[in-house]
Amino acid sequence: MEDMEKIVALAKRRGFIYPGSEIYGGLGGTWDYGPMGALLKKNIKDIWWKDMIQLRDDIVGVDAAILMNPKVWEASGHLEAFTDPLVECRIDHERIRADHQDEIEEHVKDHHPDKNDWTEPRKFNLLVKTYLGIIEGKQQEVYLRGEITQGVHVNFKNVVDSTRVKIPFGIAQIGKAFRNEITPGNFTFRSREFEQMEVQYYVKPDEKESMEIYESWKKNRMDWYLGLGIKEENLRFKDHSPEERAFYAKAATDIQYKFPWGWDEVMGIHHRSDWDLRRHQEYSNQKMTYRNPVTGEEYIPWDIETSAGVDRSLLMFFADAYSEGEKGVVLKLHPKLAPYKAAVFPLLANKLDLIEKAKKLYLSLKNGFMVAWDERGNIGKRYASQDEIGTPYCITIDFQTLEDNTVTVRNRDNASQERIPLESVKTYIIKKVESN
Repeated sequence: MEDMEKIVALAKRRGFIYPGSEIYGGLGGTWDYGPMGALLKKNIKDIWWKDMIQLRDDIVGVDAAILMNPKVWEASGHLEAFTDPLVECRIDHERIRADHQDEIEEHVKDHHPDKNDWTEPRKFNLLVKTYLGIIEGKQQEVYLRGEITQGVHVNFKNVVDSTRVKIPFGIAQIGKAFRNEITPGNFTFRSREFEQMEVQYYVKPDEKESMEIYESWKKNRMDWYLGLGIKEENLRFKDHSPEERAFYAKAATDIQYKFPWGWDEVMGIHHRSDWDLRRHQEYSNQKMTYRNPVTGEEYIPWDIETSAGVDRSLLMFFADAYSEGEKGVVLKLHPKLAPYKAAVFPLLANKLDLIEKAKKLYLSLKNGFMVAWDERGNIGKRYASQDEIGTPYCITIDFQTLEDNTVTVRNRDNASQERIPLESVKTYIIKKVESN
């Protein structure tokens, strides 16, 4: 876990992730994204949205409400089954998941090694309650959504009726979800407030065809992570055995990443059959069927779900990119993910002609992508600073620039440098970023 401590320290020092409400002592399981983290997170979501919706003809997007009618959670089974087994220490009343035996042993060792007294496991619902209404005592009890999935399913008919989608098709969504986690931990991996990226892909209820689509989504999602630079040896599928799967699931697998603490899930791919739509049809008394416009065949579609955690994916990209060299830490993020695509430096901060030339370039580049400006200290320290936040290219305006209108471009990953014409910089950076 020494590597994890370094990652956490870098994330705070360089403005990626801060503890939530830190000046008031924090709030367990909550995190704030700083200037660099907000950009990295936005890039992950933007790339996902582009790949899932913009570049495909068979998927549309929605943005459903966080607050939903409580019957939604009754229909989905969350009120009954969205629980973790919980034990409570009778000595200091600390609550820990019953299946986290290592945490229980650690707690005893750290707090009261001579005594070990715990309650029997009890069910603990993970949905976060809140209340709507202005009159005390007459407020309606509702829940912050525990997942974003149901916002898609309850709008299935709306999407079918208001668009031209035809089976097979998907509905994509990115949004916040909330869980009253008993033991949040491993930095941002398990939080009480988090963000998800999901596609619910509706298919004809056919065993062979649906399993083929399920397998194609497995490959598609693994290739997406690999295409954004994650090392292949750090990713794997973990298929769920029949005993591990939900009773309604025909197949399920996790994409796991090898974090500093071990293998853990970053994405789930599930064949959910018609469970969700059938339950919502039953509880709402509204038809959730699809009618083939050509054959007239009518049925409740099956659902192939791909569900990724934005925060977990960000932590994975961050951990995988972290590297240490002779000259310090380098965050080797894929250029498409990097918060800044380039940084512009005047060689000296006290030479007005260099500053003027560099500022002009900086402002012209800002129209195309995020660019950093830095005139502090020597060039070596500026390079090191940009390396730590993952900026792939640094552009220096020097005295030769004033003579021949060329600049030095330095590559983050290998520290190589080349001279290119000033007017070619924007095209050069865009081409480099997009070709990776």
